[in-house]
Amino acid sequence: MSDSQNTAASNGVKTTESGAQTFWKGLKSEFRKIIWPTKDTLIKQSMAVIIVSVIVGAIIAVIDRGVLYGIDFLLK
Repeated sequence: MSDSQNTAASNGVKTTESGAQTFWKGLKSEFRKIIWPTKDTLIKQSMAVIIVSVIVGAIIAVIDRGVLYGIDFLLK
């Protein structure tokens, strides 16, 4: 419950907010708490993700080729 509902409930007064209104009010409040990254931070982190993804993809491709070569060698 929000603070306004707790106060109203303890005073015996019913609030007229619907569940949807309370949801959107809470959502707006939570979005204000978000600390958005700066442009530089976003670019650095995006580049790190791309570089790590390429490296991991290359490692998986090398392992895949090695296993394929090994299976072909054993079957011949």
